[in-house]
Amino acid sequence: MIRIAAASVCLTALFAFSAQGAEVATPPGAQPESLTVAPDGTVILGSSSSPRIYRAKKGATQAELWIDLSLEIPKGAFLGVLADPGSNTLWACQINDGPPREGRKTSLRGFNLANGAPKSRWDLPGETNLCNDIVVAPDKSLYVTDTFMGRIWQVNPAGTQGTLVIDSMRYLFGVDGIAFLNGELYVNTVFAGNLYRVNLDAQGKGTLTEIFMDKLVKNPDGMREAGGKLFVAENAGSKVHYLTIKGDTATVTVLKEGLKAPTAVQPFGNEVWIAERSGDRASSVPMPK
Repeated sequence: MIRIAAASVCLTALFAFSAQGAEVATPPGAQPESLTVAPDGTVILGSSSSPRIYRAKKGATQAELWIDLSLEIPKGAFLGVLADPGSNTLWACQINDGPPREGRKTSLRGFNLANGAPKSRWDLPGETNLCNDIVVAPDKSLYVTDTFMGRIWQVNPAGTQGTLVIDSMRYLFGVDGIAFLNGELYVNTVFAGNLYRVNLDAQGKGTLTEIFMDKLVKNPDGMREAGGKLFVAENAGSKVHYLTIKGDTATVTVLKEGLKAPTAVQPFGNEVWIAERSGDRASSVPMPK
């Protein structure tokens, strides 16, 4: 059973927006692993400690419970979340029956972006997998990373059927963040700390080109694109960077440091939002010029 929670927190405070940006707190222990921003400025955060998704309307500093699957999957959780305005869908990587480290079964879920109602589900194949993050392709299909199996999947726009793009435990074990930049697909690996371009052929199959980063990025995690750059959360290094890619080389520039286990980043308008799993919060900084 899926419960769509009514607003349970009074949203009276305004954004404390300044040169330091804005902040949104989640309930203690929510451990937001990923975040996304809807077109109206609503910040949406998935909990890696429970099967719940929270949201904070524009102008709020406290996230409220929005989607609650605790009756359906009491040991579940959420990793990547992605707002897709074109299909009015919130895509989410759902852990069905245990913590991520246990290698449990996971699903790509689609929820109505306006009201949180369930729309679709695709269960990743195999006894062990980890749906981690999602990106919408130019053709409206989805690409999904499977961290534990070193796989990338292409999923139809309805979110109901997947096709294997690349299967490489040698290079992609730990595949995590995923983004399109200038029409090309990029992924990172959270364990090894590598960055790859995925070269897609006419049949939709992929090969890898490693991108050399000019600075060490420890455990790169969530990754998003804006303004011709890739933004990436460095969860072990407590930083968020933006990458400028030329050919097969990426120039790494620190955007913010001193964070508490940053696991996700989302550019939106003139801001860049960051999720801090250990800090139980999201915050924004100005978009770099």
